[in-house]
Amino acid sequence: MMKVLLSIMASMTISLLLMMICTIISKNSIMDREKMSPFECGFDPKSSARSPFSLQFFLIAILFLIFDIEIAMLLPMLVTMKASNLVSWTMTMTMFIVTLILGLYYEWKNNMLEWTY
Repeated sequence: MMKVLLSIMASMTISLLLMMICTIISKNSIMDREKMSPFECGFDPKSSARSPFSLQFFLIAILFLIFDIEIAMLLPMLVTMKASNLVSWTMTMTMFIVTLILGLYYEWKNNMLEWTY
């Protein structure tokens, strides 16, 4: 128990120390019109370089990453099937897959998988 608390304290200390160092080292740049405008060989740009970003595309990308990581977690579980207790392995896999299905159902019911509203 003491090792767990010690490792938590060490990780928190390192995290806070790195955040403090980054805020001290980073300099605040003054954002004016010239620095924020895109440079096109000395000419004024014909259109805005900052195009609007689709939030729905971002959500789909995040969902893809989440399910990709979950599949990467499932593959090693298949390899460890022979070395582990079959009952505990089955319970673990069942709970994991049920959690995935419930998450997908939640996303589907809240229309997170729809491209347009």
